[in-house]
Amino acid sequence: MIKKLFFLLPLLFIKEHIVAQPAPRHDLHFSQLAGRWDEAIPLGNGMLGALIWQKDGQLHFSLDRADLWDQRPMKGLHRKEFSYQWVIEQVHKKDYGIVQKYFDEPYDTEPAPSKIPGGALEFDTRSWGSVKTVNLSVKDALCEVKWTNGNSLKTFVSADKSLGWFRFENLSGEMDISLIAPQYQGLVKNSGDPVGGDDLSRLGYPKGIIKKEENSITYDQKGWGGFSYQINVRWKKTGKTIDGTWSISSRSTSDDQSILAQEVTAKAVNPGYGADFIRHQNWWKEFWKQSAIQIPDTLLEKQWYLEQYKFGSAARAGAPPISLQAVWTADNGRLPPWKGDYHHDLNTQLSYWSAYSGNHLKESMGYLDYLEKNKANYQRYTREFFGSNGIAVPGVTTLDGTEMGGWIQYSLSPTVSAWLGQHYYLQWRYSMDRTFLKQKAYPWLKATAKLLEDITVLDSAGHRKLQISSSPEINDNSLEAWFPQNTNYDLGLMKFAFKAAAELAGELGLKQESLHWESILKQFDDYALSANAELKFAPSMAYNQSHRHFSNAMAIHPLGLIKWEDGAKAQAVIKNTIHLLDSIGPAYWCGYSYSWMANMKARAKDGEGAARDLGIFAKAFCSVNSFHLNGDQTKSGYSKFTYRPFTLEGNFAFAGGLQEMLLQSYAGFIEIMPAVPAHWKDLSFDHLRAEGAVLVSASKKDGVIDEVKIEAEKSGAVKLKLPFKTWHTLSSTGVKIHQTNDGFVTLNFNAGASIILKNNK
Repeated sequence: MIKKLFFLLPLLFIKEHIVAQPAPRHDLHFSQLAGRWDEAIPLGNGMLGALIWQKDGQLHFSLDRADLWDQRPMKGLHRKEFSYQWVIEQVHKKDYGIVQKYFDEPYDTEPAPSKIPGGALEFDTRSWGSVKTVNLSVKDALCEVKWTNGNSLKTFVSADKSLGWFRFENLSGEMDISLIAPQYQGLVKNSGDPVGGDDLSRLGYPKGIIKKEENSITYDQKGWGGFSYQINVRWKKTGKTIDGTWSISSRSTSDDQSILAQEVTAKAVNPGYGADFIRHQNWWKEFWKQSAIQIPDTLLEKQWYLEQYKFGSAARAGAPPISLQAVWTADNGRLPPWKGDYHHDLNTQLSYWSAYSGNHLKESMGYLDYLEKNKANYQRYTREFFGSNGIAVPGVTTLDGTEMGGWIQYSLSPTVSAWLGQHYYLQWRYSMDRTFLKQKAYPWLKATAKLLEDITVLDSAGHRKLQISSSPEINDNSLEAWFPQNTNYDLGLMKFAFKAAAELAGELGLKQESLHWESILKQFDDYALSANAELKFAPSMAYNQSHRHFSNAMAIHPLGLIKWEDGAKAQAVIKNTIHLLDSIGPAYWCGYSYSWMANMKARAKDGEGAARDLGIFAKAFCSVNSFHLNGDQTKSGYSKFTYRPFTLEGNFAFAGGLQEMLLQSYAGFIEIMPAVPAHWKDLSFDHLRAEGAVLVSASKKDGVIDEVKIEAEKSGAVKLKLPFKTWHTLSSTGVKIHQTNDGFVTLNFNAGASIILKNNK
């Protein structure tokens, strides 16, 4: 009988895990279609995207593809002065106006390079009466719309194919379907507006060709430099049902033979809507199996599931990584905010914070595969601008990684590749994939360290520093934005790069290389602190202004170089820095600032503060469809920014912050629910991932952590901070337990082993 009981208990745990999936309460429900694109229902698969809304009384699908790009060189950027050393000389001469003219102004004044939209489908539904319900099921990524006359729509973007589907049911007659081209022609009314977006007509494209057939429409559009793309939609009517499919294809040059959209849709007719929807559902079923949470805060729980949904819609291996708007480019006749580009001073990095502990390593590899694909271009840029054979990445880039200019303190920053290197490091730590370590992670960090070794110098005290240093967007793009000593932003990133390079070299048995990187790491000075132990911007500048980018606090989060677990001194720096950020206030914060702050507060074990900031983000900085709109949409004083440019990094940083509240492993051990508000009495999470390639599930009941399950993908030791005083083992296979007296237990796992620990209470 006892054996049977112990056999059933693990099964009960597994059953709870299976049940803990998206529920109808996590869906988007509306009584009408949105009237603007940034409130629309979002669908996507990492390459293709659609927004479902209503425009001029008609059902409107905004269609997008991630690699639709105008990649013309930024006009005037690549000149003989395109040199880091030249910039240093101009700063020292205090002659900075020419630097701004050459490297900053083109980004504001030129319409391209830029991400571009695809087009749109319109369905004439004006005679159908009003919309009754609109629903997005996040469980299976399906949008359903119902009208008062009984007509209905089901639509999805196939999870694993380059096509989208729609099905109209209960139709009593024919339906007019149109394919709408973007406004690439027409009078230019808006120009020189990178936030609001220039008019698309500034790109100077020839008019696209739309060819209509009986049950098919094809749109061919030529872009810049031989680039072209095609949209095709085809449909068939059976009785009162219309099944249709659409696709977008792109070709980089005139001789590119990539498969066209019309070929994709022709092949999709068989097996058809039903069979493809089953494939689509199966993909999402596997996606949702990766992790789940259940918390008593319904607002935060729903927002987390919506963020996971958007991540599954925007991130794929083999597709471009998440740009500012990913597969949901603005459909308003204008270029997307900030050209829809790749901003590596914050935006791309925050977009992947949730991937690691959220157990979506397959999707996060799409980010790193993209960096690897563009590596030769980054190396070209590194030689041209920095004169180094290491690797630098421009802070603002096109699809293929080419620099675009902008405020060069971040758009041409020397430490970008170090922040990107943290993502290589995290992918290694969470996967323990030694092939990845050897072939990608260490080579990237080694090349980054080589760059930083080449361009830094030793000052009179023997401390290593950049000749000019900056902190993103502090003092804007003025001469005063450059500091003669390392800012805490650059310092944190450089320390991380050499620390990680030394660690990974040691892991690979490259002793001399590890010692070399360690020796350079020791040459850097301490972080600049105020008399109150607060992180400053730089030795010569206190944190004295509200700002959206917490660049001064990088060492706390995301880099984890100043850890709460390091003791009283580190805790004072963390607490005082966070207090200072809060005290000066959020006047110039964006939504992502609240998400980032929640991550930092979770690292400081402040669950109440983290939950509060996540709540502000969810209720004040998101559109009704959950898109992060940067400004305070409630105008409640959470920020002086009340505008609404849509970018995604705040969304995914939100999910990362909630996961930090539930599980932390960055300090060398696993900590269960380290930053949960005291009033969260009952909650659980399933299959969150910890460093060391382990999956963790845990539950809390009546305010007490009740049960913990750990599953190891690789052999090795796992250190756990015990979340209960006394406990027993419910189930254990392939695990050796070594308990210590300091509140920790070390678990030695065989690959594939697992253990369940139960609180004795």
